[in-house]
Amino acid sequence: MDLLKLTALELGEKIKAKEVTVREAVDAVIGQIKEAESEIHSFVTIDEEGAYAQAEEIQKKIDMGELTGTLAGVPVAVKDNMCIEGQLTTCSSKILSNFKPTYTAEAVENLRKAGAVIIGKTNMDEFAMGSTTETSYYGLTRNPHNTAHVPGGSSGGSCAAVAASECYYALGSDTGGSIRQPSSFCGVVGLKPTYGTVSRYGLIAYGSSLDQIGPVAKDVSDCAAILEAIASHDPKDSTSMDRDDCDFTEALVDDVKGLRIGIPRDYMGEGLDPEVNDAVMKAAKVLEEKGAIVEAFDLRLVKYAIPAYYTIADAEASSNLERFDGVKYGYRTKDYDGLHNMYKKTRSEGFGPEVKRRIMLGSFVLSSGYYDAYYLKALRTKALIKKEFDRAFRNYDIILGPAAPTTAPELGKSLSDPMKMYLGDIYTISVNLAGLPGMSVPVGKDSKGLPIGMQLIGNVFEEKTLIRAAYTYECATKKMHETPASVGLMSEKEVR
Repeated sequence: MDLLKLTALELGEKIKAKEVTVREAVDAVIGQIKEAESEIHSFVTIDEEGAYAQAEEIQKKIDMGELTGTLAGVPVAVKDNMCIEGQLTTCSSKILSNFKPTYTAEAVENLRKAGAVIIGKTNMDEFAMGSTTETSYYGLTRNPHNTAHVPGGSSGGSCAAVAASECYYALGSDTGGSIRQPSSFCGVVGLKPTYGTVSRYGLIAYGSSLDQIGPVAKDVSDCAAILEAIASHDPKDSTSMDRDDCDFTEALVDDVKGLRIGIPRDYMGEGLDPEVNDAVMKAAKVLEEKGAIVEAFDLRLVKYAIPAYYTIADAEASSNLERFDGVKYGYRTKDYDGLHNMYKKTRSEGFGPEVKRRIMLGSFVLSSGYYDAYYLKALRTKALIKKEFDRAFRNYDIILGPAAPTTAPELGKSLSDPMKMYLGDIYTISVNLAGLPGMSVPVGKDSKGLPIGMQLIGNVFEEKTLIRAAYTYECATKKMHETPASVGLMSEKEVR
């Protein structure tokens, strides 16, 4: 039995049935990490000793009947911006290279309660600022499908680890597409929940009004089960929502009859790679053949999403990263002359170029004389974008489109042009601005063999609708993303 080919739920069932031990599951991923990690570099830290200790403890609880959940004993990786008590948590930055938190993120605690075995912390763009996982202080991560290409970002380490079978699933965070875009590039399923569904307590903040933790997994069923495990109301997070509809696995139903799906014409036009377009339209056709009603429509204001997003996100980042000054924790420069010189040298040495760029942009838009012209205008634009989505959801249950305009670019090509990297978030960032749930599902590969992802967007608290549509597509196509099925394209006339 090749344990690495199993999904998280399949492995959980085998552990529950005593066909596989938790230690054997950990052996499988640790072996794969040792084989693949030198080339992929998905992890910042690997806690091999801790993983085996967890495996022993969890196995005892399973045997005693204390742990009966579907994910008990299944190894997981956690993005390195989520705190774990006593374990190095760096945000892939030099400035936190020695930081060990005194508490654990609520989402990670929820996984522990479910019996998950935490293998280690995954690589990411520094402080989640980037779309390629190339801005990490600890070195870049490579795409398992083609190591000359990026895995996406900022949750590139989590997505690459799942794609390379170095773990069965992972946690990522999504500020402007940081789960969905790398999931698309790596050929895995990634879900960004409605803002407030998963506690942000213990998540080191980038943009507080935009950040959301979510699952990355091999298939839709795993994603639903993981979200069910990590979603909870948390009084320690003032933005946490108290929901009574978190039984997400109930939405794993192969049925989309009558589901209204809208495809924005704005998403399928200029700048979209033709191969991505074709794959997404084929996927839409599959759902249409399963009984969904698929229509094209105009989603206005999309062109304003990028400037609004980067204004708001950078403003919040400049405030959130103010605490990293070398005083209480983290890196401190060795030679300095006075307090202000220590601040300046610590930050100059501790932060990378992309983080410095965003802090400066954020400080600028919040400065006197520019606050009204930029930051307040961006907040008004954010409100208008939310209204535009509200209008769309009066007519449609789901919005369907690409997760990214292209497949994974080659290493080194995005960082040379920051504006090009920012524009790569065109399809994902408006979801965060509006606080909506979004999901990336593999729908094929391009001529280079690189994965293509379809993005499904739902109204607030409608994760179940997304899961149902994604699961129906998955059931209809099975391994379509490995061997693309020959389904008819929607005509150009239908889109326009």
